[in-house]
Amino acid sequence: MAGTIVWFRNDLRLADNPALDWALTRGEPIIPVYLYVSSEEGDWPLGGASKWWLHHSLLSLTNALGKLGSNLIVRRVDDSLASLSELVMQSGATAVCWNRRYEPSIISRDAKIKEELISQGIDAQSFNGTLLCEPWKGTKADGSPYQVFTPYWKNQVAKGFGTQPLPAPSRISSPKNWPDSVSIHKLELLPKNRWDKGFEIWSPGESGASTRLITLLSSIVETYEDTRNYPAQAGTSMLSSHLHFGEISSNTIVHAIRERFSNAKLPTSIEIYIKELVWREFAYHLLFHFPSTPKRPLNSKFSRFPWVRNSAHLTAWQKGMTGYPIIDAGMRELWATGWMHNRVRMIVASFLVKHLLIRWQEGAAWFWDTLVDADLASNTMGWQWSAGCGADAAPYFRIFNPMLQGEKFDPKGEYVKRWCPELKNLSVKFIHSPWESDASELEAAGIELGSSYPRPIVNHEESRKRALEAYRTISSGVA
Repeated sequence: MAGTIVWFRNDLRLADNPALDWALTRGEPIIPVYLYVSSEEGDWPLGGASKWWLHHSLLSLTNALGKLGSNLIVRRVDDSLASLSELVMQSGATAVCWNRRYEPSIISRDAKIKEELISQGIDAQSFNGTLLCEPWKGTKADGSPYQVFTPYWKNQVAKGFGTQPLPAPSRISSPKNWPDSVSIHKLELLPKNRWDKGFEIWSPGESGASTRLITLLSSIVETYEDTRNYPAQAGTSMLSSHLHFGEISSNTIVHAIRERFSNAKLPTSIEIYIKELVWREFAYHLLFHFPSTPKRPLNSKFSRFPWVRNSAHLTAWQKGMTGYPIIDAGMRELWATGWMHNRVRMIVASFLVKHLLIRWQEGAAWFWDTLVDADLASNTMGWQWSAGCGADAAPYFRIFNPMLQGEKFDPKGEYVKRWCPELKNLSVKFIHSPWESDASELEAAGIELGSSYPRPIVNHEESRKRALEAYRTISSGVA
């Protein structure tokens, strides 16, 4: 019995899926497979929030395949190559295909798998199902990688990006005998103590991604420039998790936007949104060309930065108990929903690395475990940007003032009051700096600093001075 194994990974969709499309052209039965291989993820096995998303996304894909007369073979294994070879033997498949991933440990693993399968006489093919431009194609004229976003963006615009998305199949030919599979629940991706109750706001899967895209096109993208920085508003696409798990492709999003605006010159707001998609591509570009950056700073001068070890401060930051409302609101939103508004991500990251002088790697690890959209490339670039040690990074002297950031981007305190309800009765004047309020107002609002809400764990001005002094110790060549 001949057939083609389609190895699903971070491409959990049927539409615009190059590997699946190639398999369909072969005219043989399709054997869709998902292998859960935590041991092969290097230093970055899935965090708790990502496991939750994956569980529901696999259920969605299984359901979608079932409607086409197919099925998803799910296995929990320790060795991808051994499992694929076994599936080839069990099914009589003559080909295995997949869409590429770009994490350093996965690149080397996949290269070995392809080489071994080909040596066994199996047609092994990989495709780009993730990016608008793969990392090795988006380089400078001399082949070297970009380290600044603006020229990278201009290069992508000049080259052009996005193609006609591939259609989802209307039917999938199935083998007569299915290889063994386990229940998705056997992967044990869901938490045993139900900290995920706030995650019901999400709809993982290709259908959920399509719904988000419709919302983006109908009510968000035209005002994106004005609303994207205000966390109390629904002004962002909320597509990041769908993109990470490949439930929708960047290509599909770009094509839908162009079709929506008839390929005319895109309004500034739409161009800004597309820039965000290309910013994500830039992150993959950097991860591919600088594979050590998830652990080490791109700017080597930061290897001697005088970071501070303070477990009490780190815990206060993680729990949203720093005494700075915009910081605490963001960290509580993250814990409750597995997501945080991007503007707030920048504010809380700056606070950790500059106000507290705690290593950016600690923040990256926490985000990795708690974000449903945890993506190694984007997470690494974002944290190195905040610390000032990465490509196109924020200058070392740029230290966000959490009170001013709150006043600017949450002017009515709606976001803070949503996630820090103990402050809900405080006036807007003091919502971002409750310690500046007088005792009578605090009492009227039912707030006792140090009890019902923490006092600031550090002083802003003192922390700012300390950070600048620390950065100056390595400042030559940093900015």
